[in-house]
Amino acid sequence: MRYSIGTVLFAAFILVGARNTMATEEAKYTVVKKDDSFEIRDYTPHVLAEIIVEGELENAGSKAFNSLFRYISGDNHTRNKVAMTAPVSQQPVSQKINMTAPVGQQRIDAKWAVSFMMPASYTLETLPVPDNSNVRLRQVPARQIAAVRYSGFWSEENYLENKSQLETWINKNKLVIVGDAVWARYNAPFTPWFLRRNEILIPVAKNTD
Repeated sequence: MRYSIGTVLFAAFILVGARNTMATEEAKYTVVKKDDSFEIRDYTPHVLAEIIVEGELENAGSKAFNSLFRYISGDNHTRNKVAMTAPVSQQPVSQKINMTAPVGQQRIDAKWAVSFMMPASYTLETLPVPDNSNVRLRQVPARQIAAVRYSGFWSEENYLENKSQLETWINKNKLVIVGDAVWARYNAPFTPWFLRRNEILIPVAKNTD
């Protein structure tokens, strides 16, 4: 089977982190509630490097990866490299683009926002400016997220099934959805399906009771 350049870079990116998981920074959060594979998490503020691409859910990530990887590898105004982080995320682009989604990929009319979380040591002001004008940086505020973790193939069927289960769990717990679902992936394409860490993340209103 032949892989696209974006897919190969995606694999290299994740595999480098997999060799030393302690060196791979992940989005920081605190678990507020856990119920089997479901969680409510409080995420800290962070910055994303993001690009909008067209395509199907299953190939948008690899299509976008090359541009994002080039940015953190020095394709920026200062030629500085930015440390790798996890996960690579994806969420559909809404008609009203409320730029507050966590790392992710979204879709509307086959358009997806694919993003890398930037290391916590950076701010929006201190990150190098991308040379590629299609790569943009944006601040994500602290927010509460409902999450479900699952293994398996990166298929639209799995994505929709787990998204539906998470939405059912959210409704059962009387939570209010306030943003689009985000699809987060932590492993290389050739990682066995049963070892993959995948997540669906949905922003919810924080309970102030």
